[in-house]
Amino acid sequence: MKLRQLMTLCLLWACSQLVLAMEVSSGKLETLPAFEFHGIAPRPAHVWLPDGYPGKEPYAVLYMHDGQMLFDASITWNKQEWGVDEVAGKLMAEGKVRPFVVVAVENVSEARHGDYFPQKARALMPPAARKQDHPFNSAELRADRYLEFLAKQLKPYIDSHYAVSGDAADTFIAGSSMGGLISLYAVLEYPEVFGGVAAMSTHWPGIGPDDKLPVAAAIRDYLRKKLPAPDGHRFYFDHGTETLDAYYPLLQQKVDAIMCEHGYDSSNWQTRVYQGHAHDEKSWRARLDVPLMFLLGPAK
Repeated sequence: MKLRQLMTLCLLWACSQLVLAMEVSSGKLETLPAFEFHGIAPRPAHVWLPDGYPGKEPYAVLYMHDGQMLFDASITWNKQEWGVDEVAGKLMAEGKVRPFVVVAVENVSEARHGDYFPQKARALMPPAARKQDHPFNSAELRADRYLEFLAKQLKPYIDSHYAVSGDAADTFIAGSSMGGLISLYAVLEYPEVFGGVAAMSTHWPGIGPDDKLPVAAAIRDYLRKKLPAPDGHRFYFDHGTETLDAYYPLLQQKVDAIMCEHGYDSSNWQTRVYQGHAHDEKSWRARLDVPLMFLLGPAK
């Protein structure tokens, strides 16, 4: 075995020992075996299975980023969590969503921005902006490789090892902040794989809110260029009004205009504003039921 492969497996094994302490109060959580990563740092991935799994029908699948923040506040850096197991389990028990599993991919904190920024958007900045002496212009962006891992390695594994539907109509992706950006990018890059997205507190600036580099405009240009026709895909956006989310309203309104230009309406697109919500897991947990019901409502 090559030294690099051995080191990767050892790192993933060490990570798996740390996540054994992650607990859920609804359903059960399984940590996946190590994958061979190509061009991105290795990271653990988990599958949350709801109570009653497996059922009679194939399950839908929700892929989520920042996986270490989703289930257990006792292990997170800020002692907050999304409460995905509680919220999703409750919605299923009440019949408000169809049965689904969650594939939670952890982030690597020092590589998060490079992994999650919509990579092809940078090339749409004006040439003069791309030539500026700015850290963003020289940063390594790995989102294309990260999405290739999700779509071409992780998803085939999930489809073949779990009782799930592999159809795009039953495959969704979600995240917050930069995780919202990479979730949107996933649907734009792989519309045949992902049928819908929940981008919560989407970090439209792409860098810091006060940064003058025209990154936000480049992201919008990419969205305008790649947004699929408004049949067969569902888009959910939201933001709060406090902390970092206070910078998002105008940027979100410009994105909303693009959605309207492409013929999206309330049947396949929602943008919501939550007064008093901040840029944190506590806020995302408080409204998680809304995008889950929008994307995963019972089949009609």
